[in-house]
Amino acid sequence: MSKQAVQRYMTATPVVIESGRTLAEAHDVLRAHGIRHLPVVEGGRLVGVLSQRDLYLVETLRGVDAATEKVAEAMSREPYTVAPTAPVDEVAQDMADHKYGSAVVVEDGKVVGVFTTIDALRALASIVRGGRARRAWHGPGNATSA
Repeated sequence: MSKQAVQRYMTATPVVIESGRTLAEAHDVLRAHGIRHLPVVEGGRLVGVLSQRDLYLVETLRGVDAATEKVAEAMSREPYTVAPTAPVDEVAQDMADHKYGSAVVVEDGKVVGVFTTIDALRALASIVRGGRARRAWHGPGNATSA
């Protein structure tokens, strides 16, 4: 069996935020898109990643005003990055070993995707099923084929 690439399972064309935006704006973006990881860019180049968890932690600090504090102050400056062709098993293992919540997928210096723990679980399910259709969840005892 050939190695599966991260690009098959990643969230392509992810939402990003500029480092100069406020934490309040970052919250709005995360909520609006239902996501937990936000690559941070300056001039289109990746400079960090901001997670929902980072936001909550920073906002508990005394004197932090989400309406004025910038994303650059709360982001992780060294995000875990991978190429789109990186083997999904190796990326998932690295994420587990280092407790990363996401991998930012970068190609030619540009963010092209995000691979999260949710994406890793979807990859695992797909690989274990051997490509068979997933079963949809419709409540306790009511799973049906999709």
